[in-house]
Amino acid sequence: MLWQGNQALRRFSTGQVYFKNKLKVALIGQSLFGQEVYSHLCKEGHRVVGVFTVPDKDGKADPLALAAEKNGTPVFKFPRWRVKGKTIKEVVEAYRSVGAELNVLPFCTQFIPMDVIDSPKHGSIIYHPSILPRHRGASAINWTLIMGDKKAGFSVFWADDGLDTGPILLQRSCDVEPNDTVDALYNRFLFPEGIKAMVEAVQLIADGKAARMPQSEEAATYEGIQKKENAEISWDQSAEALHNWIRGHDKVPGAWTEINGQVVTFYGSSLLNSSIPPGEPLEIKGARKPGLVTKSGLVLFGNDGKALMVRNLQFEDGKMIPASQYFSAGETSVVELTAEEVKVAETIKVIWAGILSNVPIIEDSTDFFKSGASSMDVVRLVEEIRQKCGGLQLQNEDVYMATKFEDFIQKVVRKLRGEDQEAELVVDYVSKEVNEMTVKMPHQCFINGRFTDADDGKTYDTINPTDGSTICKVSYASLVDVDKAVAAAKDAFENGEWGRMNARERGILMYRLADLLEENQEELATIEALDSGAVYTLALKTHIGMSVQTFRYFAGWCDKIQGTTIPINQARPNRNLTFTRKEPLGVCAIIIPWNYPLMMLAWKSAACLAAGNTLVLKPAQVTPLTALKFAELSVKAGFPKGVINIIPGSGGIAGQRLSEHPDIRKLGFTGSTLIGKQIMKSCAMSNLKKVSLELGGKSPLIIFSDCELDKAVRMGMGAVFFNKGENCIAAGRLFVEESIHDEFVTRVVEEIKKMKIGDPLDRSTDHGPQNHKAHLEKLLQYCEAGVKEGATLVYGGRQVQRPGFFMEPTVFTDVEDHMYLAKEESFGPIMVISKFQNGDIDGVLQRANNTEYGLASGVFTRDINKAMYVSEKLDAGTVFINTYNKTDVAAPFGGVKQSGFGKDLGEEALNEYLKTKTVTLEY
Repeated sequence: MLWQGNQALRRFSTGQVYFKNKLKVALIGQSLFGQEVYSHLCKEGHRVVGVFTVPDKDGKADPLALAAEKNGTPVFKFPRWRVKGKTIKEVVEAYRSVGAELNVLPFCTQFIPMDVIDSPKHGSIIYHPSILPRHRGASAINWTLIMGDKKAGFSVFWADDGLDTGPILLQRSCDVEPNDTVDALYNRFLFPEGIKAMVEAVQLIADGKAARMPQSEEAATYEGIQKKENAEISWDQSAEALHNWIRGHDKVPGAWTEINGQVVTFYGSSLLNSSIPPGEPLEIKGARKPGLVTKSGLVLFGNDGKALMVRNLQFEDGKMIPASQYFSAGETSVVELTAEEVKVAETIKVIWAGILSNVPIIEDSTDFFKSGASSMDVVRLVEEIRQKCGGLQLQNEDVYMATKFEDFIQKVVRKLRGEDQEAELVVDYVSKEVNEMTVKMPHQCFINGRFTDADDGKTYDTINPTDGSTICKVSYASLVDVDKAVAAAKDAFENGEWGRMNARERGILMYRLADLLEENQEELATIEALDSGAVYTLALKTHIGMSVQTFRYFAGWCDKIQGTTIPINQARPNRNLTFTRKEPLGVCAIIIPWNYPLMMLAWKSAACLAAGNTLVLKPAQVTPLTALKFAELSVKAGFPKGVINIIPGSGGIAGQRLSEHPDIRKLGFTGSTLIGKQIMKSCAMSNLKKVSLELGGKSPLIIFSDCELDKAVRMGMGAVFFNKGENCIAAGRLFVEESIHDEFVTRVVEEIKKMKIGDPLDRSTDHGPQNHKAHLEKLLQYCEAGVKEGATLVYGGRQVQRPGFFMEPTVFTDVEDHMYLAKEESFGPIMVISKFQNGDIDGVLQRANNTEYGLASGVFTRDINKAMYVSEKLDAGTVFINTYNKTDVAAPFGGVKQSGFGKDLGEEALNEYLKTKTVTLEY
């Protein structure tokens, strides 16, 4: 019935859209943008009566023309609309024959005469990539960056005499990030939002609601940047101004300067916020200070002493190289091809010939771009090579850096041989002298075996909760970085050494990684204390210690993953053999929380890797540092590139993209129930990827009067205050039998008063800071809510008056079943105690199970029969009897109900990362 109801609603909703006012539209323009606007207008029910686009180039039709021709829409391909200032009669007659009520110009490079512009009943509207009138003209968005504008955007305006001064219909804006390029703005905002806005504008016109806001002439600029001579860099500027100039001219026409008597063009600029890396000086004409050629790129300096970095350089002959290779650019010798590599080269030659259909013969000297290829052809080339050359993964920049066929083949061969990879891992550490050691922390994304800045250069601060200070800036992964990481993991699984490695070799690598984790346990525990606030001694034993154990446990499973033989019913006289195979899923995504950053990584990634998958892991935004240190150790252990990828950043961007990504086959998540539901929905809607979820909890702990009270007090406190209460299985509610209730509370408060709250690196500290400020504030609000509802605050409930995010261990009593404290998880050091009547076992069980969560639970009693009865009736994934927090790498861990499904740890965890294939053979 629910499905039928949804269908009925959908039919009704569709009917509403269908009967809106619709127009007959003429679409004048070109490109993928024009194609998308065309498709969306058709979907919305508008009738596109004619498409007017550019003639075919080198035998290839424009994307807009292809889409329209496929739909049977009349398509006109006029090379021009007027000659010597006069409209071509035949062109205008053809245009008027379609009877349009509105002209829509989404992206148009031709000059359209005013008698065409004004011809329809509703006139013409145009898309413009600028917030008019700030910048006008074809280079408007470039000037947005060059001028350092903090806002970018686009306008849809009513066409006038072609000077971009017509009334504005609507505008949309977005923030300009420090390292945005034209491409970044286009991909993130101008393209997707521009399409929506064009369609919205047409509907506003159809409904008679379209605005006409007059433009001001003030502040409008028409500067062009299309001529190369206009793009020379003036060096007497700040680093930010230089960066803006370079990124504003990227990719056309390219900002340039003179180096060693040669014109060199700069691409891929980003502001340098970290320390200046070591490098070799490079004299640049006009620059106050020499540049530095470093392993990451060319560092340039502004007149304010600040720096920027350029990633790629292009020389006068069109050759592009990584800026880091400036001094070695001419040293590469020609590689002799093997017979197998010759076959690859021939395949690539066929691909080039298919793209450059206007070139009779592809020769060694054939230049990809000088032969007429465009940026869209670069994408096609990279994808065709991946498809037809065994999954060979190239980047777009590889094409730009080797435009001649001979050079391109040399680059491909070196990539096939692995010669394009650096011999050793380059890490831009942030170092700190702390805890009587030098702690060296990676802070960049880890993708395809190397540390790299986020694609857009964006970073964020990770904070030390002990004093609120910034530890370092960490790369903030973009959607581009996520896609790169997934592509690397996919290639490693399908084509790399990992996919060919036998199970025992895989286990050896995991044992080696476990050894490295153990060798570096003091540094890892120190980083965990700095980044998450974990007490150092606990981090050493549990956060790091259990991570080591987890990798050793699953390393032993690698060569023990087995299928089964199955006797099936055979049709005589045939005989059959049926067996199952346990196979890896492919690329897996893992999203981990901030309470046990390294241990949660280990719990999920060890099983994932043991099963033979590759992974892309997103650590919690507030605790990324041990995950990035883990990435460094994985390289030292010998894991092939692409097998492990770490992308720090936000859940809303990176995490959401992982859940939607079509190349990911499994996602493992630990976090809140609310986010878990969204992830599960996204995983289902994208490609129905497998999901395992370890979510919220409100774990009940029942303490009977016949318990060993000393132990119950001690372990009851551990059940709540362990790891500052930031513990997924923490006892969210204690049920204490009436006869011992008051004594239990008194003894708990006495023990809390003995706890030392302070610096987590102090070996005598019992209780460290909460993980981050926002969480501390939520805990304080949680306590306020409890007091308002009438619960008794026995102890704590306040922030400790010292720097950092410290909270007093807290105890509430008289908590009734309807109260907020009784239902919601605090995830902090808050003990919630409810009393139950003596001997009322079934009553307290009913109260304990009256929650939508079911992660863990516990019972304290000397009566074994009572203990077993309670453990059977408690609805939870784990039950502890006369103990708590006793997890082990061999014991499956996971919840039921809204605490999620799927298991970490134990043999069952392997099944989360395996698929079963049934094979039947007749003989």
